[in-house]
Amino acid sequence: MFGTIESLKVLVVKLSAFGDIIHALPALDDLLKQPEVTEVHWLLDRRFAFVADIFPPQVKVHKVALKGESKIRHAWHMIQTLRQENFDIIFDLQGLLKSGVMAWASAQSSCKVYGFDREQSPEWPNFWFVNPVAFHPNEKHVVPLYRHIIAAAFNIQQITRVNAANKAQDYVAPHIQVTLEMQKKAQQVLLDMGLPMPFSILHVGGSYSTKRLPDAQWQQLVKLMQCEQKLLVLWGNEEEKSRATDIAKGYENIIVAPHCFSLPVLAGLLQQASAYLGQDTGVSHLAAACDCPTIILWGATAPWRMGALGSIHRHIIPISDCAPCFKRQCDHFICMPSLNVQYMKQAWQAVRR
Repeated sequence: MFGTIESLKVLVVKLSAFGDIIHALPALDDLLKQPEVTEVHWLLDRRFAFVADIFPPQVKVHKVALKGESKIRHAWHMIQTLRQENFDIIFDLQGLLKSGVMAWASAQSSCKVYGFDREQSPEWPNFWFVNPVAFHPNEKHVVPLYRHIIAAAFNIQQITRVNAANKAQDYVAPHIQVTLEMQKKAQQVLLDMGLPMPFSILHVGGSYSTKRLPDAQWQQLVKLMQCEQKLLVLWGNEEEKSRATDIAKGYENIIVAPHCFSLPVLAGLLQQASAYLGQDTGVSHLAAACDCPTIILWGATAPWRMGALGSIHRHIIPISDCAPCFKRQCDHFICMPSLNVQYMKQAWQAVRR
């Protein structure tokens, strides 16, 4: 597709969020396998720069501050920096207006920018700034969608806007190589906390309210689970820490994490845990990518869109006609409260190792 070009410099624009970046790892793997590609760069929102700790070492990461009073100035400086790299291809895997503008503005005249079509783009004006890729009707999960955008540039399939009837891209499970160093750091953390194996990990956090299981159900669940195995409860901010402490109160077999762990330590813990149970959050998707058996609780979002697929994973979905709605706020929040605690325990018992 690129004629006699033997080396290509490419940029992936995937700014956020934690779980979405994990879902883009198979697309990154596809990119790194292309023989023409000799240099890969990735643009991240600075708030999610920690995820770069698990990127392959050959990926050059750029971090842009897109929150705060100076966000436009930071974005403009980053665009100038990226333009100097003179990329051959830019992939916008975010699909937002801001990501489309940054991808388009970072491209020199000879650079092609690939991204979502109007139907699949999270913000349809993004369509104006990219060469839109037509997707197969069976591609619903974000992992095949991201892979399809990469495939379009390399003619892996004949993908055009007028012909989307090609074979769909397969779902490939995101995978993170947990190194020996990560394992050793995690083992030291376990010793410091006095947490023996086997143990399971719970995460009570959620990026927005419609993803969060009510505390009363968490309390019912830990009461059932702590009778069978030690539990480590994770949290992501002070409010979640307070909730985790209240949920664990009165149980000897539950330890609340003393602080937020670095990503390498967290990956090491997940690799050694019997199982993981949490809501649709970045840590849940990290757990699956570390090959930890996962049980994910779903409310406003859906496993067919971003869930971990595979025999060692389970999904607890709501009994609600309005789910999934993909809303961040709800005045009639019934999806997560409808989840059955006994089903959660049974799924945990079925997959834990």
